[in-house]
Amino acid sequence: MSQASLGQRLLAEALGTAFLLATVVGSGIMAERLAGGNVALALLCNAIATGAILAVLILMFAPISGAHFNPAVSLAFMLRGELARLTAAIYIACQIAGGVLGVWAAHLMFDLPVLQFSLKIRTGFSQWFAESVATFGLVLTILGCVARAPAAVPYAVGLYITAAYWFTASTSFANPAVTLARALSDTFAGIAPANVAAFIVAQILGALAAVLTASVLRPRDAMTIS
Repeated sequence: MSQASLGQRLLAEALGTAFLLATVVGSGIMAERLAGGNVALALLCNAIATGAILAVLILMFAPISGAHFNPAVSLAFMLRGELARLTAAIYIACQIAGGVLGVWAAHLMFDLPVLQFSLKIRTGFSQWFAESVATFGLVLTILGCVARAPAAVPYAVGLYITAAYWFTASTSFANPAVTLARALSDTFAGIAPANVAAFIVAQILGALAAVLTASVLRPRDAMTIS
């Protein structure tokens, strides 16, 4: 159990999510500029950078806050009785705020307007199903590794997200805070604001399915739902 104060934990969640979004959006901008129109190459660069930063951020912040950086993850731990409801709610608020700040930081680094909205359409059943699958796999990866191999969590999460960029039709947002923040960036990683709600619903459904599946696979690890 972390001995960090609530303030330290919240700062860790906000900073971690900010760096995550700065990486997702910034590497997308850089990749698109350097890839010469090769979308596959741009996506590969974006995926590698995102997976790498996740491993680093989890190693850095897990001892402080648990390194959720994701409302779906905080929701999962709350449902398992491992995170108080109020703490989960504040975690989620900090994750969203941190994500927005990370997007703005990326825009500043690449000399783009700070305030913008994405025009990139990401919608349809295949995209929504992909987000459910992506979030289900991510949360199940975290719960499984926390239960059996906690030291592997940073690498498992980084590798999972790198792979999920490629095996999901949606390129695996798998994170409501990331989805909201990416709507504020009309760049390679963006998503139109009108498409955000359906993505978040799909992500929450995927997270709930992962919590249920984890309780079936490892019933002695499951906590009573609070």
